[in-house]
Amino acid sequence: MSDLYPAKANAAHAPRSRRLSYISPAASSAAAPNPSYRRRKGTSPPPPSAAATATVLTSPPKPVEQQETEEHLVDTSTNNVSATRVTTARTSRPSDAPRSSRPRRRPTASLQAAFCNALEEAINTFVDPPVLRPSVDPRHVLSANFAPVDELPPTPCPVVRGVIPRCLAGGAYIRNGPNPQHLPRGPHHLFDGDGMLHSLLLPTAPDSDPVLCSRYVQTYKYIVERNAGEPVLPNVFSGFHGLAGMARGAVTAARVLTGQMNPMEGVGLANTSLAVFGGRLYALGESDLPYAVRVDPATGEVTTLGRCDFGGRLSMGMTAHPKKDPITGELFAFRYGPMPPFVTYFRFDPAGNKGADVPIFSVKQPSFLHDFAVTEHYAIFPEIQIVMNPMGMVVGGGSPVGADPGMVPRLGVIPKYAADESEMRWFEVPGFNMMHSVNAWEEAGGEEIVMVAPNILSIEHTLERMELIHASVELVRINLRTGNVTRTPLAAANLDFGVINPGCLGRRNRYGYFGVGNPMPKIGGVAKLDFDRAGHGDCTVARRGFGPGCFAGEPFFVPDDVEGNGDEDDGYVVCYVHDEGTGDNRFVVMDAQAPELDIVAEVQLPSRVPYGFHGLFVTQAELRSQHQ
Repeated sequence: MSDLYPAKANAAHAPRSRRLSYISPAASSAAAPNPSYRRRKGTSPPPPSAAATATVLTSPPKPVEQQETEEHLVDTSTNNVSATRVTTARTSRPSDAPRSSRPRRRPTASLQAAFCNALEEAINTFVDPPVLRPSVDPRHVLSANFAPVDELPPTPCPVVRGVIPRCLAGGAYIRNGPNPQHLPRGPHHLFDGDGMLHSLLLPTAPDSDPVLCSRYVQTYKYIVERNAGEPVLPNVFSGFHGLAGMARGAVTAARVLTGQMNPMEGVGLANTSLAVFGGRLYALGESDLPYAVRVDPATGEVTTLGRCDFGGRLSMGMTAHPKKDPITGELFAFRYGPMPPFVTYFRFDPAGNKGADVPIFSVKQPSFLHDFAVTEHYAIFPEIQIVMNPMGMVVGGGSPVGADPGMVPRLGVIPKYAADESEMRWFEVPGFNMMHSVNAWEEAGGEEIVMVAPNILSIEHTLERMELIHASVELVRINLRTGNVTRTPLAAANLDFGVINPGCLGRRNRYGYFGVGNPMPKIGGVAKLDFDRAGHGDCTVARRGFGPGCFAGEPFFVPDDVEGNGDEDDGYVVCYVHDEGTGDNRFVVMDAQAPELDIVAEVQLPSRVPYGFHGLFVTQAELRSQHQ
């Protein structure tokens, strides 16, 4: 039996189109229909006025039962559900061209939706116009290669340089990132965009082409707003600020009370990263549960399977940076929020079964806990100067999330298999604000913990002015016996989005590969650091720039387990690169051992891939073992 079950998505209706894109009905391939829109076998089709449904998965997930090939798709011109077969071809307009602005009929707004829309228009016009805050003005935030693109069905791409290494054959490089479905009504932060996966399936045969596919993660928010034809759920990172934030909160409450949205179905974007565990591929965003997705290993098609609560054992959300132990296959994760316990730690066994929660009440106040680290025996949690203070919006007229320069950052260490927080220890680390960890391990017989992570020196700019951020990679050493903490800078450059050989996670390793901010979040090149050189000057041992006007996102390291010699850095660094001068877009493969990280292969992409967040390489074996 299938373990999919529908969760109603009550769509709001808009009086006019605010869509940024023309999404063709053919954007979902007939060869790989999306289960989020399928009628369950043996049931009657919904009436014409029924809303589309989102899909929820429980875990450990079982293979989905075979379903009928007929789909029930929402006709966006009428907002009615109709049974149809997807047989037409996608529009021939290039997916990186300006999105269509031709008039499109939208559904007539309900009285409740029209009232809420009018209130939001008033707030955005008279109380909090985006033009007064350039960092959240959509005209600035969504410009150049941050502008969203249409979905792209599986499309062949030529290899224009070199040869794809054999260790990549049959696998897929997938990059997650924000791609707003609709033009925002008001303020918009980069973090507020709907999640889109850009997946490049690499061929197994030398005479075959790679295949690029770009698809939205079909979250509850995405489906509700697709049916409504405009934004419905609030922008969390940009919308809740001062008096305007309180007013938008009231509008959101009105939408909930009138049935336009149901926050219990999820409010997340699934736009941050990806993870593979328990036979599933997941799109992650820390404000919601994981969304199970699937990449077809034959066609490259990307589909959303549903929101996953792991048999009812996971609630509210999960970090977008879980840690998978390369030896045991276990996954370690956490969630955080503005109410005690501010942090809850948990883990999954190799089959994807979630264990018991370990609430951590010793966290002093809720902070923006985006990432953490694990060693063989410990988990390390940062407490940084980006804090959550919802009352600050009410009392002080500020934002519910912001910098607290008076707070002293701390690192908390807890046994990795702890049943409670009784053995949690906290260490003050003044001036150390970690957004991303690179790796951590134990030394001196387990007496010391060593962690490598970029330290955000300009923490006050993290959410408002990311181009002003400077991240300095540091090696932090915690002596568990004496309580002493020391820090050693590893490089002077602005480096973040660090990755290592995934087989070294939680164990001592030597090399890390980092994106060079130029400025952040645009990545102008890749730098390789040698951690063994800590304390002896700059640890940069290799570097490659992408050239004038060329930028990428986070690099990813893929070990060469086919022709390699077993060295830690024997493998390849991969990423998408965009040329802002020519509009050219490529997938780049670099030799991770070369002194200048030589490019050994390039794939010409048929579509622009906007700058995004985190990516993942999924091997051919992992693709083939995905649950259906």
